[in-house]
Amino acid sequence: MYDFIKKNIYLIFLFIITLSVGFLTFLTFIDKSLIELSSQNLQFLLILNFVLLGLLFVFIFLEIKKTIKIDIDKDGLKSNKKYITYFALFTFIPSLLISVFSLFLFSFALEKYFDKKVTTVVNNSYELARSYVDEVRNKIQSKIVLIAFDVNKSKKFLNDNEREYKRFLQTQKLIRGVDEIHIINLEKKLLFSTIEDDDPYIPPVDKALNLVLDDDRPLKIINAFENRSAAIMRLQNFEDRFIYVVKYLDKDISKYLTESEEAINFYYTVEEKSTGIKVSFAIIYIIIVSLLLFISISIAIRFSSRFFRSINNLILASTSIGKGNLDIKVPEVKTDKDLEILNKNFNQMIDRLKDQQDKLIINEKHEAWGNLARKLAHEIKNPLTPIQLTIDRLKNKYSNELDEKNRENFKENLKIINNQINQIEKLVNEFSDFARMPKPIFQKNDLVILMKDNIELLQELDKTIKIEFKNNIKQILFNSDKEQLSRVFLNLIKNSIESIQQKTEKAANFKKIIAIELNDLNSHISLIINDNGIGFKDLNNIKEILNPYFTTKKQGTGLGLSIANKIINDHNGNIEFISKEDGAIIKITLIK
Repeated sequence: MYDFIKKNIYLIFLFIITLSVGFLTFLTFIDKSLIELSSQNLQFLLILNFVLLGLLFVFIFLEIKKTIKIDIDKDGLKSNKKYITYFALFTFIPSLLISVFSLFLFSFALEKYFDKKVTTVVNNSYELARSYVDEVRNKIQSKIVLIAFDVNKSKKFLNDNEREYKRFLQTQKLIRGVDEIHIINLEKKLLFSTIEDDDPYIPPVDKALNLVLDDDRPLKIINAFENRSAAIMRLQNFEDRFIYVVKYLDKDISKYLTESEEAINFYYTVEEKSTGIKVSFAIIYIIIVSLLLFISISIAIRFSSRFFRSINNLILASTSIGKGNLDIKVPEVKTDKDLEILNKNFNQMIDRLKDQQDKLIINEKHEAWGNLARKLAHEIKNPLTPIQLTIDRLKNKYSNELDEKNRENFKENLKIINNQINQIEKLVNEFSDFARMPKPIFQKNDLVILMKDNIELLQELDKTIKIEFKNNIKQILFNSDKEQLSRVFLNLIKNSIESIQQKTEKAANFKKIIAIELNDLNSHISLIINDNGIGFKDLNNIKEILNPYFTTKKQGTGLGLSIANKIINDHNGNIEFISKEDGAIIKITLIK
């Protein structure tokens, strides 16, 4: 998810802006936004909406095209593109149908919103509330005339007596059904009142007082405070005195009146801008559907690329294997767990096929070289016996006939010939051994003991070389031919010793070490022999050392490593030679 957001950050930012402008346009049409409702503003917002929507479509198209090119086109599978198309259509068609249905439903609901019955109810509710307020104001106007008449008539009786005035006004308040009665002067100062000292007194506005200075008619105060209706009138029998009467409206009536007025204004605004509202709603819906479509196509591309890339890799690998190329590998890609297991198993199968092919080739080579060795041994061994007999006759016949000086030369020459015959006989014996490699006889053997015995024997060859041996468990049992594996261990350690000795001829001062590790790793046994001898740096192809009769030694026959390789293969294992900067590493893996 994080990678998707990071990859499409600009597109997401553009979507947020486009959606915000769409909502702003919608709110402006219903006169609920910060922008003033005007034709110019609406025109600007609609143009901005279409521009942003166009940019959003372009960005989505380019991003999908780029993703298809990166994740699909390079695989070259038609099925991949086909499934992407199906996935996109399965997303687009329902989205389109839902969009059309939703817009139709919204339009229908909006039309029903402006039904005549609804309009009548809205208008009547407002008129009812306003009629109530007007009625209260008209009553207060008539009642103030009656109160003023009684006050004027009772001028002598009241005689500015505060107590009498208050009692008189309280009586008027009860009789006339009002809430406050005030007698004020020209400066709006309170002279007499029905309110208590702690109650607040709210004087009339200056404009209202000025209107009744020279007019004996009562004045309704239309802009009264919330939940109050008031009237003011000049008292004719008093100089610069005015009567100010207040009637409290119903507790929530002003609130209802205000809300009704706002509602009816909103109602007619929506009715007037219904087309624009539909357009802005459609824009918002298109923006959201476009994003959902983009997300669904991106998911489809991601899913199909992960799935079909693995399938494509398997197809390519199987094609290469069919052509005989076992060096191919199925690339390890991040995909579903089952496909990852399939890729892993396929690669393991290729490795097993390659190992079997290598073993088959090795066996064929050994068989071919064995036949050649058998023929060579036969052809060379046949003349050796007559040659040896002839030398013995020559020695017996001419040794006593020659003088002392020539006798010594004669014997020396015969000795040289004998030595060469022995060398040829040794070579013939190795040829015979190679040709007669017996099949292994398998039984449980402790490889730790086998390795220690060979190390102890070979340590006597050169005590200046330190042989280190490590094993992860005390006993490592393996079903093997004891004599053959012992021959392998002996040959390999001996080669490491000879490699270090050869290096000593050029550089005497270095620490001579052979490190051997033998580990049981559950599924297989690992043997690593690491020395700091001359290594394999002079070889162009390190695998050549496994070929029979290939040797880098002066006195070698080139059969030792070839025989070792055959023995390891017969034990269901493989041997690997690794060159390093200072020496060589031999790694043997034996599969249990």
